[in-house]
Amino acid sequence: MGGLMTDGCRPCVVIWAVFLLSSVMGYRPVIIVHGILDGPTQFEILAKFINQSHPGTNVTTLALYDYIASMKPLWQQVDGFREAIRPIMDSADDGVHLICFSQGGLICRGILATLPTHNVHSLIFLSSPLAGQYGDSSYLKYFFPKFVKSRLYHFCYTTWGQRISVCNYWNDPHQRERYLKSSIYLAPLNGEIEHANSTAWRDSFLRIHTLVLIGGQNDGVITPWESSIFGFYDSNETVIEMEKQDWYLRDAFGLKTLNSEGAVVKCVVPGVHHTSWHSNLTVYKNCIDKWLT
Repeated sequence: MGGLMTDGCRPCVVIWAVFLLSSVMGYRPVIIVHGILDGPTQFEILAKFINQSHPGTNVTTLALYDYIASMKPLWQQVDGFREAIRPIMDSADDGVHLICFSQGGLICRGILATLPTHNVHSLIFLSSPLAGQYGDSSYLKYFFPKFVKSRLYHFCYTTWGQRISVCNYWNDPHQRERYLKSSIYLAPLNGEIEHANSTAWRDSFLRIHTLVLIGGQNDGVITPWESSIFGFYDSNETVIEMEKQDWYLRDAFGLKTLNSEGAVVKCVVPGVHHTSWHSNLTVYKNCIDKWLT
């Protein structure tokens, strides 16, 4: 009789095992925000990596402001991306993970600043110019073929210039006063200038559970590359690390608090070019995978 009961309940055990496994292995949705001159196609390999290591994960690469449209002003892009992300967040009771590549990292910062009820668990910045950009690169030559970095401020720090995404985070260390006066995006986000939303944006940033900063010496585009880990040039073009930046020391937008709580992770990987971060398996395994649970 006991043996018959065991055999009869075997399907029940299997059903319960599947149920428990799905409960344990239920992964938070992942949202990917692309970079400049990118679109969802560039992130198919990354989505594949995620579904191989975390089967069944809902991965969404947002198809907004793709390719040349990525040149539009960042506040405009923030408005569009925020409305696309909001319903995904609303349907995820346990929160979401956000992976933001290159310029997309700055867009994500704007989204979180202006979305006080966000439920982002892991915020992963994949080679983003978080402290700004100041360097001649293939991207710069593509957009501004007649300019060199030392003269670009003449255009970027104007009302017209601030209508182009690259200029929204152009940070010329030799033109500090002009930057602070003209920057309508990066300077407010970094708390480098006073504004009415400073406290609200800081509170929103502090809702993040884990902040992952990924970059490396051979990126070739983000300049200085340390901008991807919140470092940047001083007026002598010497890189000052994150922990010694003025806005960090003042805890202007909450980064110092997150770091003191152990919530900030830096993952520096040499040998990776800018366009390869999202398709490099080593980068995924060492810097991304563990934060997508």
